[in-house]
Amino acid sequence: MTVLLEQIAGSAGCLCPQMGQTGQNWSGGTPDALIDHIIERYHTRHRQQFPECIRLATLVEDAHRDKPGCPRGLADHLSTLAQELECHMMKEERVLFPMLRRASVGQLLAPVSMMRIEHEQHREALDHLDYMTGDLVPPQDACRQWQALYVGLRQLREDLMEHIALENNILFLDRSQLT
Repeated sequence: MTVLLEQIAGSAGCLCPQMGQTGQNWSGGTPDALIDHIIERYHTRHRQQFPECIRLATLVEDAHRDKPGCPRGLADHLSTLAQELECHMMKEERVLFPMLRRASVGQLLAPVSMMRIEHEQHREALDHLDYMTGDLVPPQDACRQWQALYVGLRQLREDLMEHIALENNILFLDRSQLT
């Protein structure tokens, strides 16, 4: 999904406002409904966000390479994170989520433990993203692409942290109590 720079720069901090928080309390929901929500809301969204953020990061790095504060290496960092996250989501979609849907409780400990470890690695990658970008605050004289990049990265960060929290604190917690 290519997002027009004008839409990003002019937004209130969200790349796709129609995909915002539902406000639903998932702690009482079914695992099937939560899994469907995670795939539709977060996995799909991440697959849309990363290419656009990588594209913008490349533009900013190319245009402002010599400028102080330029997030050099950001496009590479985002590409690596996108690849790692894609692999993670595929494991969830092909292995873990079907196990959760079948309630294969006895077999969940190892896959859930691995997903939690990967979630921590994603958090560390987001911390490095914050470091590279000065906590996602663009310079005062930043061009529209740079501003749009940081708007997109803030939304990506927020979405990924919500995604991780839903899995770790609700989906995995509910199922791990059954083992």
